[in-house]
Amino acid sequence: MTLFSFTHHLLLSLLLFLLLLVGSASSSTHDYQDALSKAILFYEGQRSGFLPQDQRITWRANSGLSDGWMYNTDLSGGYYDAGDNVKFGFPMAFTTTMLAWSVIEFGDSMPPNDLRNALVAIRWATDYLLKTVSQPNRIFVQVGDPNIDHNCWERPEDMDTTRTVYAVDAPNPASDVAGETAAALAASSIVFRSSDSGYSDTLLRNAINAFQFADSYRGAYSDNSNIKYGACPFYCDFDGYQDELLWGAAWLRRATNEETYLNYIQSNGQTLGADENVNEFGWDNKHAGLNVLVSKEVLEGNVYSLQSYKASADNFMCALIPESSASHIEYTNGGLIYKPGGSNLQHATSIAFLSLVYANYLTRTSQAINCGNIYVSPTTLRQLAKRQVDYILGDNPKGISYMVGYSDYYPQRIHHRGSSMPSIKDHPQFIGCKEGSIYFNSTNPNPNIHVGAVVGGPGEDDIYDDDRVDYKKSEPTTYINAPLVGVLAYLVANPTLVDTNTQIHDSSFENREKMPLVMSKAKREEAYLSDLLFFSFPLLFLFSNLLDS
Repeated sequence: MTLFSFTHHLLLSLLLFLLLLVGSASSSTHDYQDALSKAILFYEGQRSGFLPQDQRITWRANSGLSDGWMYNTDLSGGYYDAGDNVKFGFPMAFTTTMLAWSVIEFGDSMPPNDLRNALVAIRWATDYLLKTVSQPNRIFVQVGDPNIDHNCWERPEDMDTTRTVYAVDAPNPASDVAGETAAALAASSIVFRSSDSGYSDTLLRNAINAFQFADSYRGAYSDNSNIKYGACPFYCDFDGYQDELLWGAAWLRRATNEETYLNYIQSNGQTLGADENVNEFGWDNKHAGLNVLVSKEVLEGNVYSLQSYKASADNFMCALIPESSASHIEYTNGGLIYKPGGSNLQHATSIAFLSLVYANYLTRTSQAINCGNIYVSPTTLRQLAKRQVDYILGDNPKGISYMVGYSDYYPQRIHHRGSSMPSIKDHPQFIGCKEGSIYFNSTNPNPNIHVGAVVGGPGEDDIYDDDRVDYKKSEPTTYINAPLVGVLAYLVANPTLVDTNTQIHDSSFENREKMPLVMSKAKREEAYLSDLLFFSFPLLFLFSNLLDS
């Protein structure tokens, strides 16, 4: 082999190495399937009641088996809402609705095992919700006195606090909880329609009854004197019950396709505040989700009498786009949607979900959103959703995954009783109410890793201190994860978000640099290697020509 031949081989090898290096960096991305599996697994750690043999979170055991005894009824089961041992019906019903909606929209993108586990998670909730509406003219809205419970740091398996049952009897109102329960059961009836038609029919029948209760006795459940001091300030109805009436009716319309519910949505929209410009979506305020859900009928069913709902959905999406003249959603410097009040990631996951669902509705009809100064395409909405998820999974200034158990760097000291204390298996002796304080105040990592739990997340400065005491940042909730399940399912099937279904021009891309976005370590490495390759090619080419001459 001549010197020139050897040199050419060396140059070709170097070029090939650089190409492989850049290709490897370009392919580095988040493992959305792993995150999806863990986001669903989280719910097994929140279970109340008698746990099944296939329980995968093994540091948990049976709890709350006598719930409901005060009313001589079985109210075991369901989920603890967060890091405490109370079963709040309002957020549990919303969690169920969002899990069901995630499967309705994105179940086809879920790997079979994840879809199966998602259905199990939904059914664990609906089995409980059916119990809450099992008695005529009564709805059980909560089990457990939060003021007493929050004064203890106790494993759910050891609970010796008062398991107060909170019920609302007609004609007292509970339009919010009953309306959300109707939505949850109706949405879940769609989920189970093909796999268990009998159970689906039971869910739908009870959804109709729950909605009748909600509409017949209008008012907020937390206005009842026997409920107020148990629900507030934790899950008061701060934003009114009207949105839950429309929300419940919209889901019954989706589940039944009956004109009765269509007429309800049409005739009550203005009086119940459907046109309010609300820039959030969560357990207390359903307006944005309602508008997106109903817009499907406008976009795909040409039901133009519901056009006002679509207009409100458009306004909500425009508010999310920093380049839009209608923008008034706050982002952190790291790119996270931010709203004050704590547990901020609930806003990031719910808004990401709505963005993705609306993007899909728009795509099917080849439409974009006119935001005044720009047109926003489905692609932009999908990228917004992906940014929020990527931030949660580690593309943030701290480089931390806010999902426990995902990646090698995640919160170790989450505000969660069961996770922070030794399990029943490791420490079978009873740990009393105040005896658990040593675990609460400990600076040691939690002994039980609550895989899939997404914490409340950082503040507006993107700062997160791994502190168990700071519950606003370190406490996971069921309603943070529920919409995230849907977004992750979509990203499993569409990790790169290449949109081949629409050719709509999106002028907001011209100002893309204005969108706050943090480049992860992997992305920085990819950019560095791309630059290296860009500058290496001409130098290597010049060197090769010099050798040839």
